[in-house]
Amino acid sequence: MKASYLAICTLLVLIVAEAEVTMAVTCTPTELSSCVSAITSSSPPSKQCCTKIKEQKPCLCQYLRNQNLKKFINTPNARKVATTCGTPFPKC
Repeated sequence: MKASYLAICTLLVLIVAEAEVTMAVTCTPTELSSCVSAITSSSPPSKQCCTKIKEQKPCLCQYLRNQNLKKFINTPNARKVATTCGTPFPKC
């Protein structure tokens, strides 16, 4: 009985782990286009902007390493937008 319980638990862990892998984020900087107005002006970020920042959070360090993107992402307004959206700016 204990062996079958252990086997079921192991199987569930593997299924959950596989589900997390398949839900990985695709790093696409254009997904943050809804944030441009909030980053380039003092307007508050839209709900869509905040949703996209949260989705792309695992990619922010990658974007910061890209010289073409860094100049847009590593700004005081971008930090302010991230904080307003509840996504602390990453420490890479």
